[in-house]
Amino acid sequence: MIENLKVKCDCTTYNAVDTNPLSVYVMQPIWNKIIKIVPLWIAPNLLTFSGFVMILVNYFLISFYDWDYTASGTSPGLVPTWVWLFSAFTTFCAYALDSIDGKHARRTQSSSPLGELFDHGLDSWATSIFVLSFFSVCSRDNGKTGVSVYTMYIYLSIVLFNFMCSHWEKYNTGVLFLPWGYDLSQVLITAYLLTGLVGVEVWQKPLLFGYYITDVLVILLIGKCPDPWKTLLAHLKKTLKNGSLYEGLLPLVSPLLLFVLLTVWVVLSPGNILAKQPRLFLWMVGVTFSNVICKVIICQMSSTQPELLHWFLFPLALVVYAAISGLLGWAEEAVLAAFTALVTAAHVHYGICVVSRRL
Repeated sequence: MIENLKVKCDCTTYNAVDTNPLSVYVMQPIWNKIIKIVPLWIAPNLLTFSGFVMILVNYFLISFYDWDYTASGTSPGLVPTWVWLFSAFTTFCAYALDSIDGKHARRTQSSSPLGELFDHGLDSWATSIFVLSFFSVCSRDNGKTGVSVYTMYIYLSIVLFNFMCSHWEKYNTGVLFLPWGYDLSQVLITAYLLTGLVGVEVWQKPLLFGYYITDVLVILLIGKCPDPWKTLLAHLKKTLKNGSLYEGLLPLVSPLLLFVLLTVWVVLSPGNILAKQPRLFLWMVGVTFSNVICKVIICQMSSTQPELLHWFLFPLALVVYAAISGLLGWAEEAVLAAFTALVTAAHVHYGICVVSRRL
């Protein structure tokens, strides 16, 4: 598959549609001004990678103060004020860098399939990291405020499927329909600022009809989901890039099975693994989905057919079976940590291999 990318990707043209009014009328004019101050000698991929590194730094910093998502459930919160302000800063910078890297590439006439792959590949991972950092603002359910770890899992899955469906649409139609949630999610910047300036208490009071501000923010975070009817309509009009409906639906098989396996583990875990290790489990969810999505992106760019079953599914199925059958016993958390380390290392290695082969 990687060899196919190297051969076929040179003819790929980037075709995206963004109908979000916030992006079109507010953010794009801002990025057009910012891009003018970026030195021409800076590589576009450096902008992309710098934004991703800032997201990672912010995530690990919040994790240090709030590993189990309980720090914001107390009053006053246990996370220092400067951390929330730093989160607002890094989120804005990461968002800005991700928004101007393509503009900078066109400005310097250095646009390439590698740049597109690098950008979307990192986005597929950053999407989950954004959400996992935001959960520290929400706080874990303490009986009065916050959201349950199971709700966190569902929210994260919805966001990841949202991202997945966008690239699935491009796989079938050749056009990337950008989800509205990408720009609307930047209200997280305001959330971090508000938390830093006012304190976590602002999230612990009902806003309206018993709903909290965090409930509204999560809805905005999920955003406008891609429209699956575009793909169905393209199938009926026989304008799909792929020759059959089977090929068109093939990219959805692995992520759906992945979600089923993960959900079975969450629901049937004898040791209630998600409640014991929410941050570790949700990180693993984000990494596994990212790797699946990256392979769909590569297939879409190289006009190749994706594999039916992603290889992550096989060790995951063994782990889930061992966990829910009670074979793991007290070692369930240790096995989760080992599996998380495995998929994270495999994902990083896969990314390095793809980029090095493309170069």
